[in-house]
Amino acid sequence: MQNIKAAGIMSKPGIPHASNIITQLLRWLEQHGIHARYDIETGHYLGRNDGLPRPEVPDGTQLVIVLGGDGTLLSAARAVNGRPIPVLPVNLGGLGFLTAISLEEIYPELERTMRGEQRVVQRRMLRCELIRGDETVLSFEALNDVVIAKSNIARMIDLETHVDTHYVATYKADGLIVATPTGSTAYSLSAGGPIIFPAVAALCLTPICPHMLTNRPVIVPETSVIQIICQARDKEAFLTLDGQVGEPLKHQDRIRCQSSPHSISLIRPPKLLFFDVLREKLKWGAR
Repeated sequence: MQNIKAAGIMSKPGIPHASNIITQLLRWLEQHGIHARYDIETGHYLGRNDGLPRPEVPDGTQLVIVLGGDGTLLSAARAVNGRPIPVLPVNLGGLGFLTAISLEEIYPELERTMRGEQRVVQRRMLRCELIRGDETVLSFEALNDVVIAKSNIARMIDLETHVDTHYVATYKADGLIVATPTGSTAYSLSAGGPIIFPAVAALCLTPICPHMLTNRPVIVPETSVIQIICQARDKEAFLTLDGQVGEPLKHQDRIRCQSSPHSISLIRPPKLLFFDVLREKLKWGAR
């Protein structure tokens, strides 16, 4: 029996009927002797003002429940911040590659988790540092990707790229994506990148609309240190992590990306495998 004394709840705003969903969930947790900590968005649904900032929600919990879509889960992954807390992602959003548990499955999955029978997969995070001169001015972790994109509507940007000690290219493009296997089905896929099986220890460099059509996505080992030097003028390029956290870049800023020592533990439906998700979400033909 899994010893769960406290659970965190993080919710996507603007979900129809979310108040009823969350009220029922809190009642279920209370009936099972589990204390609930929740974020500000969840508090709004309940008509309360005692919600916590998301980074504080996982404190002292043994489970985090995410109600929303993949974007909410990406935010939750940063809030968990490497702590070995399993995350139960419930899809109340759209496409939902990562939030594969439906609302109908939430209580059976919670019961399995209480019995310690849940299926957990590990997804490696990506560490990103922004270096300006000799100073590291920002450090982030992302689950999906790090994106450097142009700020100006018309102008392409130049991005000098190195993998370990090897010079790769100076991409002249609308931007460049550094994606994890988890993020390979997100922005990178839309930009023409490959789908990477989650267990593959790799990172992917995907240029966005490159000027040279021969600039193709490149897969590198997970152990690689990727360094990108921004050759664009100040504020003509923008750094974004998981599409949610960002910072304007200056000329000669260096962005260093490498696999994080941290992973997120995702609870997955017991019989839903990766290719099942691809067939469902991407509408691949069934047998």
